[in-house]
Amino acid sequence: MTHSRPTVRELLTSRGLAPRRDLGQNFVADPNTVRRIAHLAAVGAGDHVVEIGAGLGSLTLALAETGAAVTAVEVDHGLVGALREVVADVPGVRVVEADAMALDWDALLEGRPGWVLVANLPYNVATPLVGDVLDAVPGIERMLVMVQREVAERLAAPPGSKVYGAISVKVAYWARARIVGDVPASVFVPRPNVESALVEIVRRPPPDIAPGSLFPLVRTAFGQRRKMLRRSLAGVVTAEQFAAGGVADTARPEELALDDWVRLALAIGAT
Repeated sequence: MTHSRPTVRELLTSRGLAPRRDLGQNFVADPNTVRRIAHLAAVGAGDHVVEIGAGLGSLTLALAETGAAVTAVEVDHGLVGALREVVADVPGVRVVEADAMALDWDALLEGRPGWVLVANLPYNVATPLVGDVLDAVPGIERMLVMVQREVAERLAAPPGSKVYGAISVKVAYWARARIVGDVPASVFVPRPNVESALVEIVRRPPPDIAPGSLFPLVRTAFGQRRKMLRRSLAGVVTAEQFAAGGVADTARPEELALDDWVRLALAIGAT
């Protein structure tokens, strides 16, 4: 049984709780939505799922219904008490009180590979959390995250898009990403002022270049995204290195695909 709107409100009021704006708390209060997310996550018996920002357990319950083992992470101490009560009799659910941005991921994942991250991510941590997980938590092989629509578009943006940026390149380095659905504001308590979307992120082998050789270059260029690369990367990349990498120095950062960035970074490293 997942939470309806009256259930969410009752859980909050009965415990003297209220959604915290500083933590970006918007609780899903629609059983069909959380079951759709669990279905899109394609998890079931034998799978290990980590949920970030579990809140009152709406999505937690839907994930548990699939038969997956769920580790539900929540930072808000008040919500943790309510969450533990909600899942007390639900098999396969473990509640962890912790800040997702400061997790000991090795301990949390218990050395098991093949984890799936499924979460309604708070808007204020979505982008850095996805980036950190891709960089440092290889045990998580897939993600299905609900984020603000504009964040979703940046995570999955192709080259040439107006929202294509450094995070788009980082995601492309580690994984394949695509938007798999929209979530209306009407399913949340409280109702946010933005629409949300679901992004599927699936790891793949990265290019044969170290992140430390690639990402600083990308960030520097996108720091002045409206300028041509010969200006935004002045003092970083020479004309000869642009030529060796097969990248026009008159291009702007959003025009370069991952392969272009890799060639340019390799050209710098080779000289």
